[in-house]
Amino acid sequence: MKLVSKSVLALAVASASLVAMPSYADSLSANVSVTNNYIWRGLTQTTNDAAVQGGIDYASDSGFYAGTWASNVNYGADDVYSYEHDLYFGFSGEAGSFSYDVGYLYYNYDDVAEFDFGEVYGTLGFGNFSATLYVLANTEAEEGEGQDFGFGEATYVSLDYTIALESGTEIGLHVGNHQGDFAEAFNGVTESYNDWGVSISRDGFSFAITGTDMDDDEPAAGGAYDNDSVKFAVSYGVDFEL
Repeated sequence: MKLVSKSVLALAVASASLVAMPSYADSLSANVSVTNNYIWRGLTQTTNDAAVQGGIDYASDSGFYAGTWASNVNYGADDVYSYEHDLYFGFSGEAGSFSYDVGYLYYNYDDVAEFDFGEVYGTLGFGNFSATLYVLANTEAEEGEGQDFGFGEATYVSLDYTIALESGTEIGLHVGNHQGDFAEAFNGVTESYNDWGVSISRDGFSFAITGTDMDDDEPAAGGAYDNDSVKFAVSYGVDFEL
């Protein structure tokens, strides 16, 4: 997923990238969604075009879960659309007011990209607040001069807060930081960056406003990416039991 939550917008979409917490009962479910812009960690993954996404998830009453998720992507290379296919597994649970989630996530792209990579992640939540750390675990990408793509040499940290209203509407607040040589190479930036987002979700519909602190001279900032500007993303997703 850049997790299951990504299908609701990398923020709402998790924003998002958040790690989705599976339910505590043996279940097999599927999800499908559409969005006008696939945003991951504040950056468009489709050069601001639409995406169709979906996945399948297994969750055990032990807290173990595993799944797969896919989306179309477009990174501007000759305007050719490609795919992202994620595989993940982990373990989540609760202890009083605290919740936790640890796991491994593998991002698979087509052969042209040659940028497949994996991350280990951990989330700690308290009430409506959660903090998540993603750490680079492995990648097939080749290092450039002076770069280090080793374990732990790139990280993404996010802080998220959810406000649940009586109407069933949820408001999500998100800030994150992506840093490291691999993060810079994958995202096409020259230094670490911060991202933020605000989302409103209800009954499968989500609306998110996201942005970054990128300078307009970053390679991935302007042009078809426009990652230095505020973005508006709308999505609709459905989940169903298998």
